[in-house]
Amino acid sequence: MFRASVFTLMPDMFPGPLGASLAGDAHARGLWSLETRNIRDHGLGRHRTVDDTPAGGGPGMVIRADVLASALDACLAADDPRPRLLMSPRGRPFDQRRARALAQGPGLVLVCGRFEGVDERVIAARGLEEVSIGDYVLSGGEVAAMVVLDACLRMLPGVMGKLESGAEESFEDGLLEYPHYTRPREWEGRPIPEALLSGDHARIARWRAQEALRLTAERRPDLLKGRDSG
Repeated sequence: MFRASVFTLMPDMFPGPLGASLAGDAHARGLWSLETRNIRDHGLGRHRTVDDTPAGGGPGMVIRADVLASALDACLAADDPRPRLLMSPRGRPFDQRRARALAQGPGLVLVCGRFEGVDERVIAARGLEEVSIGDYVLSGGEVAAMVVLDACLRMLPGVMGKLESGAEESFEDGLLEYPHYTRPREWEGRPIPEALLSGDHARIARWRAQEALRLTAERRPDLLKGRDSG
């Protein structure tokens, strides 16, 4: 079973969307498990304080190293093999290749930051890997953690209806996915491309490959860099 442990100051946000659709159904069938841990349970003093002012000054607050380490140590065994990911806008970009690799593992530990961030010392001391879902800043890491989990969970065996469903998607072969059509055959004067109605599987495959290349060149030319020489 794929095991997910989420450390957060907002445990009520989970499972959220992960409790519905493919992920929710897979959870109900026992294909993955979710454990949500409240970092504030390990806060200091009567008010369960989890943060403090930045060393050197500056705006905002920073999650304390001792508090987060205490939360992690209380819930994770030293030999837990799961990757420990810290959701962070300065982290390594998360992509489809990484999602597929993580889905093949035992699960994930996801740490959701808040405020200005997390004390750098606990990142190093507890082996947290910073991961980013995009070049923007969110209010906290919870939404990012859901994105990472959703991308991984849908690739678990038995989650999607057909194995092929995950094989012909955007980024799987380095290109954006080709366009999709369904009935009616014509809608508002716009017909389904003739190639898709031909019944010629080779022709359909060529059309899809050409359209994937066209869309990628138009919308994500960065994905094509080095493709010819790679």
